Amino acid sequence: MSAFHGVFPYLVSPIDADGKVMEAPLAALCEALIDAGVHGLTPLGSTGEFAYLSWAQRRRVVEVVLEAAAGRVPVVAGVAATATADAVAQTRAFDALGCDGILAILEAYFPLKDDAIEGYFRAISGATERPVVLYTNPNFQRADLSLPLLTALAKVPNIAYLKDASSNTGRLLSILEATEGNLAIFAASAHVPAAVMLLGGVGWMAGPACVAPRESVALYEACRRGAWEDAMVLQRPLWRLNQLFARHMLAPCIKTGLSLQGFAVGDPLPPQAPLGAEAQEDVRRTLASLGLL
Repeated sequence: MSAFHGVFPYLVSPIDADGKVMEAPLAALCEALIDAGVHGLTPLGSTGEFAYLSWAQRRRVVEVVLEAAAGRVPVVAGVAATATADAVAQTRAFDALGCDGILAILEAYFPLKDDAIEGYFRAISGATERPVVLYTNPNFQRADLSLPLLTALAKVPNIAYLKDASSNTGRLLSILEATEGNLAIFAASAHVPAAVMLLGGVGWMAGPACVAPRESVALYEACRRGAWEDAMVLQRPLWRLNQLFARHMLAPCIKTGLSLQGFAVGDPLPPQAPLGAEAQEDVRRTLASLGLL
């Protein structure tokens, strides 16, 4: 089995009005997720609002998660930058803190060709000996990872995983075939996790797992056993969370859900706005229908 596998919730980043990381609710969330059986934690993914955080905030978020995890589950920290030098510096810092892996994200302003994108990810992988998870989300990123580019990057020894949020499930099978087992696939909230597992995926990294960790773990375990009928019984209701995530902004949606569950994680970071009353009710109603409140 892949070293990283299972359910890795994309954690929110609780930040107060003064810009300080709200350490207690973040640590409490990590503790609850570990108690629910998740297989790892991912700070600074999309749901972690990395694009709106300073370097000091990013670093402190990762420190708090590492302290809370205390080695019980792997911590894969998000590295995101427009400049390669910045990405390398972040990678080295998180490596030194003791993160178990790096989630590599490319933020692009100007268009980039494949060789430039490849150089960016190779630079990150060269800055650490820890496993690197490539993250591609064409809905939000200016530069996607093409199949030839993924095939080339899969040959880099410590680039071992891909978290794909393209929503193109058929593309996942193409990637698995082209990379010949060198790139393990994590599903995103854009995919049906059970379908990705059936294709050969190793799990999923996604924000909705923050509000439904036990249910997500149960679904993963059913898939791992090959109990596909049982898995679909679990998958159908959980898909409501994916649909909820698609209807509303990522972090505002999950922060609202966690607040309803008693985690005081605060508001989304500006310029994002908190969900309006109607959207908040949609989140509450969906979570209640799944028995998550």
